[in-house]
Amino acid sequence: MATRKIVEYGDPILRKKSRPVEKFDQRLWTLLDDMKHTMYAAEGAGLAAVQVGVLRRVIVMDCSRDGSDFLELINPEILETEGKQVGKEGCLSVPGETGITARPMTVKVKAQDRNGNWCVYKGTELKARCFCHEIDHLDGILYIDRIIPGAVEE
Repeated sequence: MATRKIVEYGDPILRKKSRPVEKFDQRLWTLLDDMKHTMYAAEGAGLAAVQVGVLRRVIVMDCSRDGSDFLELINPEILETEGKQVGKEGCLSVPGETGITARPMTVKVKAQDRNGNWCVYKGTELKARCFCHEIDHLDGILYIDRIIPGAVEE
């Protein structure tokens, strides 16, 4: 496993749309392992492949930050959302900054695992926020695009 350099705000790759993964092979598995290592090294809750310079629809996340809730999401799609939460959000690609955003309270996501099998995941609160934040990255959207001007955390 290698620690990859995290792309920071201002790099145009962060605004590009990531392409679907079609090959579930050693190259993908190496990317997933490197992303996991990089996310934990940076003390993040999630990381999208575009954040390490790879335009593929790949996410790793762990809202527990201790390995107990680690997920690999390939070609993720949001199936359902419910409710609303307003809270502070930050990003490894925008170091040292945070902002108040609105996200769904509950999110259901469909994604493939490292072997191409489809799975469905459901998350609430921080996990729901993380699903939305990381999937946004795959579409070239950053949390700073969703900041509510003048908002305070509920």
